[in-house]
Amino acid sequence: MLSTNHFDYIIIGNGLAGLQLALEFSKDTFFDDKQFALIDVSDKNKNDKTWCFWEKGIGKWDHIVYKNWNAAKFYSSTKTLNLDLNPYKYKMIRSSDFYQDAKDRLSKKENFHFIIDQVTHVEENELVRITTENTSYSASHVFDSRISDSFFNNSDKYTRINQHFKGWIIETKNGVFNPESFTMMDYRLKDGKQTTFTYVLPFSTKKALVEFTYFTEHIVDDKIYDNYLKQYLANFLKIEDYEILEVETGNIPMTDFPFENESSKNITKIGTAAGWVKGSTGYSFKHTEKNVAKIIENIKFNNIISKDLNNKKYQFYDAIFLKVLKDENDKGEWVFEQFYSKNPVETMFKFLDEDSSIFEELKIMHSLFSFSFIKAFFKTLFF
Repeated sequence: MLSTNHFDYIIIGNGLAGLQLALEFSKDTFFDDKQFALIDVSDKNKNDKTWCFWEKGIGKWDHIVYKNWNAAKFYSSTKTLNLDLNPYKYKMIRSSDFYQDAKDRLSKKENFHFIIDQVTHVEENELVRITTENTSYSASHVFDSRISDSFFNNSDKYTRINQHFKGWIIETKNGVFNPESFTMMDYRLKDGKQTTFTYVLPFSTKKALVEFTYFTEHIVDDKIYDNYLKQYLANFLKIEDYEILEVETGNIPMTDFPFENESSKNITKIGTAAGWVKGSTGYSFKHTEKNVAKIIENIKFNNIISKDLNNKKYQFYDAIFLKVLKDENDKGEWVFEQFYSKNPVETMFKFLDEDSSIFEELKIMHSLFSFSFIKAFFKTLFF
């Protein structure tokens, strides 16, 4: 039973961003005298998504990593690339493991409170007033993971590509997978002249996640994904006898929308609502970790809390890429083939982590140099 309805900080949404932020607060003695509330309509007890990221050596999440790989494959229509990821590992975390780990750790902290409720209204004055279906709360500062209405109302003003997908975790009777290597992208099976690919994460010789993914403006009917998953299993993996253990679906917005403008003095947007999903790839796990650390730093140094959470240079790079995909969606395979075939793995990962040098960025730009990118560059720069 809560003894107060006022908190120093309230986090709306117990997803990746909300829980990573709460965990960082909980580990820092600077915040030991602060009261936190985490409000979510769900108790987060289901495996509703999978997060993957690359990382050098031992990481802070290794205790919940479900599987990692040292090697990857990339397939285009004309070539196969075998990628040695050293010094990186590609790591996978199941959301259910992440949620449980976070709840276990936060439940041991007396100043953290979980509230299962639906937020219906947020109003900012000197304090922030949060209304839920059952009651109301106030806070000195709120971290809000809900995507604002302005994103949907102004969608025609910005480039948006939907990364939408459906995946099956399957189990076969015979050992058919190589659990030491995963398939980053396989473009051999496509839906017309669109950017579509298959993604395969093998967990053992008999068990894997097989996912069919689109980078397109428009989504498709559920049965379309099923059709391509069946085709891929039969024609490329040569698997006829399998059991579907779990189904995963999702739609990740890849966009140049200026999410950084959505935060205010006492409300900071986090997660997808703050643009923490990498615009050109849809990856979010490590970007979230980096931005959460920056929020903690900003608070402790009395900066604006949302300061420096978005890198303008990389946002510009992402906007160019998205413009290419929007104007010439069939170019996706060529773009990624050039990216993976002409750049070292370490350079690619540093660039996607937004930690690359100017020299490395110039090399990547050279590998993607084409009329399509020149057009997209000037469109992004002047329009």
